[in-house]
Amino acid sequence: MQSVADSLARLRETAESGIVAQLAGAFADAGHELALVGGPVRDALLGRTVHDLDFTTDARPEHVIEIVRPIADTWWDIGRRFGTIGARFGSDTVEITTYRADDYDGRTRKPEVVFGDSLEGDLIRRDFTVNALALRVPQTVLVDPSGGVDDLLARVLRTPITPQISFGDDPLRMLRAARFASQLGFRVSDDTVSAMREMADRVAIVSSERIRDELVKLLTSDDPRPGLELLVETGLADRILPELPALRLEIDEHHHHKDVYRHTLTVVEQAIGYERERHPGEPPDLVLRLAALLHDIGKPATRRLEPGGAVSFHHHDVVGAKLARKRLRALRFDNDTIDAVSRLIELHLRFFGYADGVWTDSAVRRYVRDAGDQLERLHELTRADVTTRNRRKADRLGFAYDDLEARIAQLKAQEELDAVRPDLDGTAVMRILGLRPGPEVGRAMRFLLDLRLDEGALGPEEAERRLRDWWAGQA
Repeated sequence: MQSVADSLARLRETAESGIVAQLAGAFADAGHELALVGGPVRDALLGRTVHDLDFTTDARPEHVIEIVRPIADTWWDIGRRFGTIGARFGSDTVEITTYRADDYDGRTRKPEVVFGDSLEGDLIRRDFTVNALALRVPQTVLVDPSGGVDDLLARVLRTPITPQISFGDDPLRMLRAARFASQLGFRVSDDTVSAMREMADRVAIVSSERIRDELVKLLTSDDPRPGLELLVETGLADRILPELPALRLEIDEHHHHKDVYRHTLTVVEQAIGYERERHPGEPPDLVLRLAALLHDIGKPATRRLEPGGAVSFHHHDVVGAKLARKRLRALRFDNDTIDAVSRLIELHLRFFGYADGVWTDSAVRRYVRDAGDQLERLHELTRADVTTRNRRKADRLGFAYDDLEARIAQLKAQEELDAVRPDLDGTAVMRILGLRPGPEVGRAMRFLLDLRLDEGALGPEEAERRLRDWWAGQA
């Protein structure tokens, strides 16, 4: 964290920025309080870039609209039931929420929204002390009723009230603790961790969509590992992502294999490294990170103890793809994400056959065809999956994959491999063979595709000759 003096100067700069000053003046003129709150204040004190601007006020939503309407480019009240009004000023989007004093019924995630009367009361109901900070504007007075600045300096996450009460009010906060541990690099206080462990079952009342959103924020942080480890350590992962703690397979004195759980966390870290190396400056790749996290979840179900101390996990790629699809559906991920992650898991072992022997051009074409638009991610996942400490083995696999990528590039340049298609389309096949649409056309197209993959582009005339010969042999 930057020095206190620097932090305060940064806060003043934020308070005096155009949009903040404009809103502060408008609310003051209307006789209402306004404060910048939560993440923006925390990030300014930490010297981090401030992105979203969140405000809180004593004004009720209908009054917020009256104040904002004349000065905003546009506004919306989609969160009005919860006291939140959104507005856009140029390229900046803000949310302004009326002071809250929510009352949870202890059975569901949804609170009964009760508007509060004071900024301090609003802050105390927030998730962690480092987020329970506000900057009154235009006065630029820092409000910190729960010691959030001290916790920022100590780099610790702690609830403003007793964690059992806080998590009882809103169990989602336990997942947020794991997410902030990764996003901020902070330690979670011992009493907070103990409460997470004691109350892990309470997460059952949180909707799948909210759980998904927290997992996404955790996985797309700079360093997801601390948060993932905290979820496993506290038992929360057993409730929301049981496939992850299940990777902690027992190892006996007679049968030996790598620690699959630790291996998985390392693969996630290495996948992020390849992602940044190959796509610098781009947003985090959620699909790649999910695939890295789930790539070995088929191992517990497929583990076999073999004679001589060996351990096998035959077909864990196929089993894992099915398990990942089921889990991601339960978490309400979109179909495109589910399909992409499942495909990567299903294919993540394919390369290791290449490392054991030279593939034909046909095998390389099939690898590219099967990967489809996930080829680049498959490159990164496969490389990340090499976590061996045996330097010679790691180098051999790395060199083999370098060679495979070079061959893919060469074939791509020669044959436009990204668009591998038969030399004849379905209309031509029906014309040549005198067929109507049906299964026979599909069989003929598969024959032509296999021909294309095995021998490369043949051209329409040669493809027609080979098709006729093949069809004659089907009689």
